[in-house]
Amino acid sequence: MALLSFEKKYRVPGGTLIGRDLFDFWVGPFYVGFFGVSTIFFAALGSIMIFWGAAQQGVWNPWLISIEPPPLEYGLKMAPMNDGGLWQVITLCAIGAFGSWMLRQVEITRKLGMDYHIPFAFSFAIFAYVSLVVIRPVLMGAWAHGFPYGIFSHLDWVSYTGYQYGNFHYNPIHMLAIACFFTTTMLLALHGSLILSAANPEKGEDAKTPDHEDTYFRDFIGYSIGTLGIHRIGLFVALSAGWWSGICIIISGPSWLMPDGESWIEWWDWWPNFFTFASIGG
Repeated sequence: MALLSFEKKYRVPGGTLIGRDLFDFWVGPFYVGFFGVSTIFFAALGSIMIFWGAAQQGVWNPWLISIEPPPLEYGLKMAPMNDGGLWQVITLCAIGAFGSWMLRQVEITRKLGMDYHIPFAFSFAIFAYVSLVVIRPVLMGAWAHGFPYGIFSHLDWVSYTGYQYGNFHYNPIHMLAIACFFTTTMLLALHGSLILSAANPEKGEDAKTPDHEDTYFRDFIGYSIGTLGIHRIGLFVALSAGWWSGICIIISGPSWLMPDGESWIEWWDWWPNFFTFASIGG
């Protein structure tokens, strides 16, 4: 069915969460909705705040603009606008924009009669962001532990935080997250290349069917997960990457995990000590 004719089936009133018919319309191919309006509001306000901060600093080089979180002495309190309060407002706007976008996805899903896989998946991206600017700073007792809003300053923060604990690559949950990221890339490469190979045959040949695709991977690795299965495992691994990315930063810093300020390198001392204990016990 052509896309334009299909749109008639779902461009009907209803399915909204808030506002009913107030913003229940489209602008061209884009659905608006209450949460579309709130997304635009929060995104615009946050962007204006960033430009206002740049104007206050007198910095217009996009690589060097940086909105810093409040200094450590403010703890979890609201800070003055020129001393970290701007970062707090921008953070609220970002959470409002991301949350509104997810709820807009829910409304579109309801109109199409689909399941909620897309907004559910997007919520993991929101969690990864919130873990950096809300959850971890709250656990550590100060907004200062959030990352700055800027290109170079953000990269500097990542580098500093990574080596603050010896070497972030020794974080066991970071290892798991990176493994999921690489696995996601591998699965997407395998799946995408297979589809392109089947759908773009040699000149004069017919396009191949899912039976050919299944046969290829049965011959290649001895097993084919199937056309639906590859999307399920791809979604699972992708969401796992986002989930463990959030967890790996949350557990880096709070005193309940690193009471003596130990690094992730020292955290692994349990491994050789385990074998020492086991040999003594034997």
